[in-house]
Amino acid sequence: MKLAFMYAGQGSQSVGMGKDFYEAYPEFRQVMDNTNVGFDVKDCCFNGPAEMLNTTKYTQPCMVAFAVGVTKVLKSKGIVPEMAAGLSLGEYSALHAAGVFEDQQVISLVAFRGQAMAEAVVDRECKMAAVLNLDRSVVQDCCAKAHEEFKDQTFNVVEPTNYNCPGQIVISGDKEPVDRAIELLMEAGARRCLPLNVSGPFHTSLMKPAGDRLKARFAEETFGKMQLPVVFNTIGRAKTEEETIPALLEKQVQSSIYVEDSIRYMAEQGIDTIVEIGPGSALSKFVKKTCPEITCYSVEKVEDVDALVEALA
Repeated sequence: MKLAFMYAGQGSQSVGMGKDFYEAYPEFRQVMDNTNVGFDVKDCCFNGPAEMLNTTKYTQPCMVAFAVGVTKVLKSKGIVPEMAAGLSLGEYSALHAAGVFEDQQVISLVAFRGQAMAEAVVDRECKMAAVLNLDRSVVQDCCAKAHEEFKDQTFNVVEPTNYNCPGQIVISGDKEPVDRAIELLMEAGARRCLPLNVSGPFHTSLMKPAGDRLKARFAEETFGKMQLPVVFNTIGRAKTEEETIPALLEKQVQSSIYVEDSIRYMAEQGIDTIVEIGPGSALSKFVKKTCPEITCYSVEKVEDVDALVEALA
């Protein structure tokens, strides 16, 4: 068996997440009780309200605090990965698992990231939508056509952002161009175009101000030595010696991410088992649609830990 951890991204959060872990595991309690990012992460995770938890600047530290706590619980059970990856925000949790970031460092860092991303598009009405059952080239063409129709207007951004798995690609940008792209995509044969539960046009050029702020923040951070390979979203593979983590994270926030390519890369490296960490099981579904030969487990509740320990014994 060759095991990888894969961390959920923004959009999978849910009120109540982690409460059972907090009650059951001191490792999880330690993470939550020591987190200080300007609001009560524990209360937001456990009690919401949903409107608050779903707002970017709150979502990101809550999701990563959950991931850090669960990772420490799994480690206490002797479950550690040989490779790590994550969807968007989840990449920071993957880097934590690889030893690049300390517990509270990574939570503080994504709190900054979430604030920077929220402020990048103040007073701008944006939208993200998942497009089902179309090839990449068709989605790219429809976004280009919609952008061309709006090119002389102030709000004209629409771009493919998440290549999640065969038959699912996310588009994002300004609301009206995205809505026009959805019309074109449906005409081109998309089965559905589903709006996503996020509060910004992530992984588009609109996030460049956030990328610039992250670049400045990274210059002040200490990055630990990577103890295991991390598959980076924006390149769909592990990095080379020449590529740097700060540069890849700066690029990630404002560029398309390649989850499908990342999954295929892990399979090529011999990964045969993936543990998804985070609320929901979206990543496990992406894996099954991309590389069905990989065995997947999801950990979002305490009982999932016991089941995982038994399955991996």
